[in-house]
Amino acid sequence: MGTPETSREPCPDRILDDVGGAFGMGAVGGSAFHFLKGLYNSPSGQRFIGGAEAVRMNAPRVGGSFAVWGGLFSTFDCAMVYARQKEDPWNSIISGAATGGILSMRQGLRPAVRSAAMGGVLLAMIEGAGIMLNKFMSAQQPMPIMIDEGAQMPETSNSSGWFGGLFGGKEEEVKPSVHTEVLESFDTPIPPTFEFN
Repeated sequence: MGTPETSREPCPDRILDDVGGAFGMGAVGGSAFHFLKGLYNSPSGQRFIGGAEAVRMNAPRVGGSFAVWGGLFSTFDCAMVYARQKEDPWNSIISGAATGGILSMRQGLRPAVRSAAMGGVLLAMIEGAGIMLNKFMSAQQPMPIMIDEGAQMPETSNSSGWFGGLFGGKEEEVKPSVHTEVLESFDTPIPPTFEFN
């Protein structure tokens, strides 16, 4: 099972993928939120129309805001992967801080620094939860059975029916026909390459 970093698209394509995913997530979440808000704020008899109108006016705006955040975050993440030549949680934490700071830049230096700190802390908590979940899930998986090829298999009777062993069936030694190799794990960190053949 690969880590989330190794199962994602390569870096230039990742930006467009994250922008689309963030827009979809923001549009769906914004639709649900604004539909319920429109239902609550509309007069009796006009609730469904009010909810639909609130979705029409607000869901694209929320989706667009999520898309901008996702695009900036993914761009900073790819820049960090390129600069550091490795993919680890620090890339996401630094990218979250940079995204929060850039999006709050128009309000001044102090709010930008505050947003950058909040973005870094939020992404650190998300990455920490992901690491803990991965460790918990890997601890739950059973260990693979290792077969020593030098060990002898016990002798078994090769009978041709239920009563074959009782009435003089021949005992034959069964030779193991399984060849077992231990392969390298797919979770080993490999520095990303940006060369396309």
